[in-house]
Amino acid sequence: MTTFDKRKDGFESKFARDEELRFKATSRRNKLLGMWAAEKLGRSGDEADAYVREVIRSDMQEAGDDDVLRKVKGDLDAAGLKHSDADIRRTMDELMSQAVAQIESGS
Repeated sequence: MTTFDKRKDGFESKFARDEELRFKATSRRNKLLGMWAAEKLGRSGDEADAYVREVIRSDMQEAGDDDVLRKVKGDLDAAGLKHSDADIRRTMDELMSQAVAQIESGS
């Protein structure tokens, strides 16, 4: 194996690890976002757990975060709890940082 092949394999391994981390962090962030929104909506217990699953599933509709944003914003708006897109995106960013930290710490 040449040095070039070793470097290529190293980059491929790093890319795979980074993608796995991104997938796990996004899933964790969506769970945290669902919990945040469920609390705002006054849901608890099984009802909150079901809502968290709805938020997680909403991420399967299209690439990116817009589908999750629409789901949460729509539910908050329907409940009369007005939050701007920017507010929800800011919360999503904060929760993504939290999710990455949780994954990296193993919690």
